[in-house]
Amino acid sequence: MNRWKFALVVFLGVSASSAAFADGSGDPAVASSDNGKYADKDGNPTYKISADGMVDWYTFSGFRRYHSDCHVCHGPNGEGSSYAPALAESLKTLSYTDFVNVVTNGRKHVDAANDKVMPSFATNVNVMCYIDDIYVYLRARANNAIPGGRPPTHEDKPEAAKEAETSCTGIK
Repeated sequence: MNRWKFALVVFLGVSASSAAFADGSGDPAVASSDNGKYADKDGNPTYKISADGMVDWYTFSGFRRYHSDCHVCHGPNGEGSSYAPALAESLKTLSYTDFVNVVTNGRKHVDAANDKVMPSFATNVNVMCYIDDIYVYLRARANNAIPGGRPPTHEDKPEAAKEAETSCTGIK
């Protein structure tokens, strides 16, 4: 490869990795709320933690759903394991859109040094119906807004959450 092609490949690689890092999960500050669900300035789901440590319902729900389906591979509190990455660390740079894409479609990283496969959860209602909840829980962990373990207190479940759950899961 000549040096100009090499320089172009290096430049594109650095640019792509910088763009991915810059996207990240962004500023988690609450910019809007709708029936107990919070969003940042870009419209991405985010968490709300009160001064006394009480978490919003969706963060608590995300904790429950994460520990139901995700912690087996990704470890307690999103801290990772020997075969799956630390999601609390990943969400420092992974955008909401990319997070949803990986959870929905899965991901493979298999080569001589790796044998990592994230399965698709597209058909798992226990994940997909609560994907925003899982995201806000991991986002709160990524930003050290909550410690590991079960949040000590949480807001009551909003009616909107009950309706969305019934609509998505079909369970009343």
